[in-house]
Amino acid sequence: MAQPPTIAVDELGIALANLRDAASGTVTPTLRLGVTGLSRAGKTIFITALIHNLLTGARLPGFTPAADGRLVGAEIAQYPDKAMPRFAYEQHLAALTGHQPVWPDSTRRISQLRVTLKYQSTRFLKSLGGLSTLHLDIVDYPGEWLLDLPLLSLSFAEWSADALERARRPASTREAEAFLAALDALDPLRAATDTGAELLANGFTQYLRLSREDGRALSSLPPGRFLMPGDLEGTPALTFAPLPAQTQQVRRGTLYALMEERYEAYKRIVVRPFFRNHFARLDRQIVLVDALRALNAGPEAVADLETALTGILACYRQGDGNPWTRLVSRRIDRILFAATKADHVHHTSHDRLEAILKRIVADASRRAKFAGAETRSLALASVRATTEGTLEEAGETLPCIIGKPLAGETIGGKIYDGVEEIALFPGDLPANPDTVLEPGNPVRINFLRFTPPDVTTRTSDGVAVLPHIRLDRALEYLIGDWLR
Repeated sequence: MAQPPTIAVDELGIALANLRDAASGTVTPTLRLGVTGLSRAGKTIFITALIHNLLTGARLPGFTPAADGRLVGAEIAQYPDKAMPRFAYEQHLAALTGHQPVWPDSTRRISQLRVTLKYQSTRFLKSLGGLSTLHLDIVDYPGEWLLDLPLLSLSFAEWSADALERARRPASTREAEAFLAALDALDPLRAATDTGAELLANGFTQYLRLSREDGRALSSLPPGRFLMPGDLEGTPALTFAPLPAQTQQVRRGTLYALMEERYEAYKRIVVRPFFRNHFARLDRQIVLVDALRALNAGPEAVADLETALTGILACYRQGDGNPWTRLVSRRIDRILFAATKADHVHHTSHDRLEAILKRIVADASRRAKFAGAETRSLALASVRATTEGTLEEAGETLPCIIGKPLAGETIGGKIYDGVEEIALFPGDLPANPDTVLEPGNPVRINFLRFTPPDVTTRTSDGVAVLPHIRLDRALEYLIGDWLR
């Protein structure tokens, strides 16, 4: 069956872009690493910590090139794509290492940065030429944008039916009430007005926003750009909402026709260029997952996170990273799922956190492996915000974490000021990961967000050392084999 013309054009554009990449990398090979995750997963912190550790030659015992002394150095280089925003590494690092450290602003748009690595190869012939060089191109993008890729295969009617079914579920009553009331009060076959379309779209956006809050922490609700619009905010392409199916003929100029037209424009203007220009040109991918936040919200949020991650991974171009096929068709051959904020539970629960993550991404991982890609799950903290200790309570010694809760964080009726340091027993994660998806069986953990660590450790050159958990193992899996 012949491909639709638009898809064929996309594939041609992707092939040409890959050929340009290959031509520019004939002297120095280039590895394109995609970094994504749904909101609050810690993308900005991960990239900042990764770059900082590479640039400063930090102690990374689990990263073989550094541990063996073969990683000679790294530096930030000019990125070849002048039209893509630069990842603001320096500003984010300053936020983390200033006099009063704060977490940097979260990812709101796509950005990139190139780090050039110099290393001594372990391969005999390659080592004869002296030091080797690798360009590591890091591409940062909001995971919510990935939720839009399945829309490319859905009509407006199909997407509307799915979106409205979700909104009408009993569990969504509070979040969707205002939007559904506005929807019930209008006739989709009446003449459309911009004011009416904006009011309905704003109501739909508010429903999406409420569904993402901590109490629900739902993930799989496209369109992703509605909550992260960037420079498209207020444009017609982001001003639409789902409507009930119509049995009568839909005429031009009606609200239904307008919403359908804008939905198709959203796919054409927003979704398809993202897939063609960025997403389809990656070699490796890390997907950061805030599993603890979903666990704290309950089984429904965990199940929704599972659905979102499965949908996201279904969109990846996965397969063997053959150097010849990379000339025209890049494939992601390794995907790392990383449960972030591992420092928010005691290290004795890290294995359980990894097991829970494996359970959540099990279906997505199976599909990736079937397509020829490797996958791995890991619990990490890109920048460690807590230390560990013990608590004595009712004659029992409990493992605890020690840190400063962010201002406004609340537990047991107490509101913290962002200055007080506490010792907290976070609770135990379940030994059986299947239980996190059982309705009526929520995981009981004491979950708080903490301030960044006060950076007291510095190198002899005065460079800040950012504490982490398993960032070195993440680096080893994602790029270690390219530095042999």
